This record gives sequence, structure tokens and C-alpha cells, in this order.
Amino acid sequence: MADAKVIPFDDDRSRAGAPRWGRRRPGTGGGRRSGEKGAPTAAGEPGTAPGGAGARDAAVSPLPGRPADDAVPGAEQQDVKRGAGGGQGSAGGGVERDWERRIAGGLAFLRRRITGEYEVDEFGYDEDLTDQVLMSLLRPLYEKYFRVEVKGIENIPAEGGALVVANHSGTLPLDGLMMQVAVHDNHPVGRHLRLLAADLVFMLPVVNELARKAGHTLACAEDAERLLQRGEVVGVMPEGFKGIGKPFSDRYKLQRFGRGGFVSTALRAGAPIVPCSIVGAEEIYPMLGNAKTLARVLGIPYFPITPTFPWLGPLGMVPLPTKWTIQFGEPIPTDGFPPEAAEDPMLMFNLTDQVREQIQHTLYKLLVQRRSVFF
Repeated sequence: MADAKVIPFDDDRSRAGAPRWGRRRPGTGGGRRSGEKGAPTAAGEPGTAPGGAGARDAAVSPLPGRPADDAVPGAEQQDVKRGAGGGQGSAGGGVERDWERRIAGGLAFLRRRITGEYEVDEFGYDEDLTDQVLMSLLRPLYEKYFRVEVKGIENIPAEGGALVVANHSGTLPLDGLMMQVAVHDNHPVGRHLRLLAADLVFMLPVVNELARKAGHTLACAEDAERLLQRGEVVGVMPEGFKGIGKPFSDRYKLQRFGRGGFVSTALRAGAPIVPCSIVGAEEIYPMLGNAKTLARVLGIPYFPITPTFPWLGPLGMVPLPTKWTIQFGEPIPTDGFPPEAAEDPMLMFNLTDQVREQIQHTLYKLLVQRRSVFF
């Protein structure tokens, strides 16, 4: 298998476990290459003629990384979607073409991996692998198991850098992954969320590689600022282990947000701060206790005791199928502050408190609206 073309980079400071070689993507990383899913087709190709069946297909074109429904052109596509008209032959033909498209897409992906026609940025992010494989593995958990409902996705800017700040909960950090799928699959222009992760993530052999491929990087101000200046959407959960390791009795009560480092980073980059509230993650592993001695022996922040773990062994690690809601709030602009504002402790404290209060208020609002934990 041929290797991707690589260009070395020198600054690997604060990148624990990051690959030392990678091919840099040109520009800010927000665009797509010609020929990839979501790239514009040449004039005169099928599906681009104005006013015809292709125009109708283009109007319902999927977000990047999602299975396309427009493989069934024109009226046949509408019949398959609605289950009306067209007869069994029409629906059968649509399913057959859909499978042909999936197989063709899979073969094209394999060809790119074999020939090395894919790109890895300086942080180790492999967009092609993320879109085609990693998101596909997480999507059943997102759509079928947790049945995530997304609100306010339009509050994430269509272009330029933005810092998404969310609450953290659930004993295991599945909420960050679900938030990443939510942005990837629901944003109008298909933006990608680059999560900032704790050091522990990059100390685990397999998890380290997968996290880098998915676009995660170390939670440090330098990396976050560089990503924001490149125009990326960056996600951070300031509660850290205090959030995911809190007891079930403290569910949906935000923990301390640290020293406001994320606010300072957003101010330096002039990027808006988008508060995000996640409901449903608190109940997937109700943490009733913490075996602190065992946690110290194992070198982990906490050792959870839940109604099913460790009593049921590996089976106890299966999360409960709760119903999730992820809401992105109104962005808080930072580009109106002077450059020296990033060094003002009072301003950072006020902005941190504003973000925290907005997330907490939205959590309470969503909890009042929720009818059931599981439905």
C-alpha cells in the first residue's frame, strides 16, 4: 500500500503522541478537493442541468460524509422516500442504484488509501478517513441508540473560527463524540468539529491514533489558537474530569470551568464562543460511587461504580439508551475587544461566568421540557 505524500513539520511541542510526519492541507482546511463528495461537478455533467431532474437532486444533496439519497433521480427518488407511487420496480431500482453507489464509493475510498491520495494535516487529522469510516461507525450510536436531537446548529458560523464550549458528563466521554457527529452531520455547510482532549487520551495506544485521525488534539492554548486562526470549529469541555467523574447526585450541575483559558484563547483569535448544552449523557452510566484507591493504583482519575459496573464485568460498560438533546446557543462575539483584553483577568472571569450561566440555564430549560429519560 502506497503511503500518502508527507511533509515534515518541526513544531511538535504540546502534541503528545502526535504523528511526526503528515501532509498539510492547503488553506484553512474547510474546503474540499475536486472529485470528493460535496465538490462541485463540471458543467454539463449529469445532475447539474438547470431545471431538470438533476436540479431537484441537487436541492436535496446530503451533507458531507452522509449517505446520499439522490442516487435515485427525479420522481423515482421521491417515490422511494415517500413510499408512494412508482411501483415496486421503481423502488427496487432505487435500492439497487443506492447499493451500486455505496460499493463505488467504498472502492474509491480503498483506491485513495492504496495510492496515498489523501491528506493528513499537521495535527494528524485525516478528513477522508473520518468522513468515510469513523463517522460511519459513530452514526448508529448517534441516530439509533441515543437518538440525538440537535437544536441551534445554525449558531455555529458558516465560515471562520469558532469555539464551542459544552458541559461534560457521563463517566465516559461519549458526549464529545456525539457533539462531533452532530456538527458533522447537521451543519448547513458540513463543518467539522476539532475537539480538545485531555492528556490521558493521548497516552492510550489505540485511542491516541484514532483521536488524532478524528481531528482531536491536546487541550492546550497553543494548539487551540492555531486551529481557530486557521478557521476551524474547535470544541472544548472546560469541566474536564470534574464533569464526567462527578456523582449521579450532582447531575446537570456544572462544575468549575478552570481559570478561563478558553476565553483567553478565543479573545486572541477573535473567534466567537458558542455555548453548548447536552442533556442525556448524565444517565448513561449513573455513577453511584468512586473507588479512589483502585483509581490511584490504575493511574486513572476515578474508578466508577455504577448499577451495572463492575458487577456485570464488560457487559456493565454498555451505556443505557437514553434520549439526548444537544443545543447550541447564541454565539458570544469576541472580535470587538482590543488585543490586550486577553490579559485582563476580570474580563476573562466575566466572560467565563457568562458562558457558564448560559449553558446552565439552557440545561435547566431542556430538563423541564424533557418528558422521559429514555423516550
